Amino acid sequence: MATVLVVTSGKGGVGKTTSTAALGAALAQQGQHVVVVDFDVGLRNLDLVMGAERRVVFDLINVVQGDAKLPQALIRDKRIDTLSLLPASQTRDKEALTAEGVARVINELREKFDWVICDSPAGIERGATLAMRHADAAVVVTNPEVSSVRDSDRIIGMLDSKTAKAEKGERIEKHLLLTRYDPVRAARGEMLKTEDVLEILSIPLLGIIPESEDVLRASNLGTPVTIGSPNSVPAKAYAEAARRLRGETLVVTVPADRRGFMGRLFGRRAVA
Repeated sequence: MATVLVVTSGKGGVGKTTSTAALGAALAQQGQHVVVVDFDVGLRNLDLVMGAERRVVFDLINVVQGDAKLPQALIRDKRIDTLSLLPASQTRDKEALTAEGVARVINELREKFDWVICDSPAGIERGATLAMRHADAAVVVTNPEVSSVRDSDRIIGMLDSKTAKAEKGERIEKHLLLTRYDPVRAARGEMLKTEDVLEILSIPLLGIIPESEDVLRASNLGTPVTIGSPNSVPAKAYAEAARRLRGETLVVTVPADRRGFMGRLFGRRAVA
């Protein structure tokens, strides 16, 4: 039975889709059977980041509405056999998603994979609530900026109240993924420090992804950074984050600069 993981944030442009692809690929590289699901109906960017945009025939909406069967819509990655994609529709709106249809699709995916990773649209509207509805765990993606952190705090509140587990009185695991982090700028006070973000959000730190051209280059080439640049600093950070999701306790490292040197060890348990 799969773990359903939602990758979410309150603010757009923080790296949710990039992180969904990178974490999904990293888990698959570690031997897990993974499907990444694009819930951003109407925009559909996950297939671009995965390099599968020309292979989309059926999508999530087709499966939810019964116009196609799940195996028809799933796209298996050509680079990693254990990684698949369920794309979103680019021509429909989020109102086409039904709660019953999403529940059915998620339950079917649970039977086929070890991990079901849902790439949530930004914000608090219908698509986001449906993406997190059936989650067992969440990765809250945040930039070290006040507005991003404030919006993430609101998303944490939704995870604690709007998910199926929360409504049954159960705890949903929440992890913080800090993206686009630059320790030099943080030291100058131009962005929040890691400690500041953790103090505000009070959820376990899954990983720190540095500001890096490797991530942008990989996305533009249609390949997750963990596949396209596996030896880069962000790829290694995502790979370690994937290991923490699987239950390993690893010390989180803070990147020292943009050239790829790893800085001081941040002695905080990554998974509570």
